[in-house]
Amino acid sequence: MTRVRLSVAERRGDLLRAAVEQIEARGVTAVRIADIASVLGVSNALVLYHFSTKEQLVAAAFRHAAEGDLAQLRKLLGRRTSALRRLRSAVRWYAPTGQAKGWRLWIEGWAAALREPALREVAQDLDRQWKAAIAEVIAEGVAAGEFHCPDPHGTALRLTALLDGLAVQLTSYEGAVPRARAQEWVEEALSRELGLESAALP
Repeated sequence: MTRVRLSVAERRGDLLRAAVEQIEARGVTAVRIADIASVLGVSNALVLYHFSTKEQLVAAAFRHAAEGDLAQLRKLLGRRTSALRRLRSAVRWYAPTGQAKGWRLWIEGWAAALREPALREVAQDLDRQWKAAIAEVIAEGVAAGEFHCPDPHGTALRLTALLDGLAVQLTSYEGAVPRARAQEWVEEALSRELGLESAALP
């Protein structure tokens, strides 16, 4: 029994990874069950056995991607160092100038979420968890006397809005904002929100 369940889990994982890749390449509206099946060399029926509709598969694929992003965020925020270092590390990773991949996927997801309730729920859940994690480490830094921030939740929202907006500019409009300049804006915003001089950032 254990072997059968593991096999099903592995197959679902393969399907979700393939779906993420195809959504990034083709877009949510254009991707088809057949595209995902073709990548893995399986039948459409097998894909539909695990996910009864394309909408269910797409929502599950975004949740899969979101869980990977959140796992990396928690890893960065869970390090044994100062709150300021953890926060800056997370922001630099998440920023469109950092190492976080999949911005094209999330821009696709935001657009499709306007019409797909299941996808909107996934996107909102990721957004809530991201903001809560950032607000928590900001509060830790305030409690430790590392910096001053009267509204950690408001700061988390503003930082997220800036990073998301820059991601759209850098991903959708190549050359609209130089990457070095975008990184400067992120650093300046972080310093301003925490009441620090830019030079104080590690």
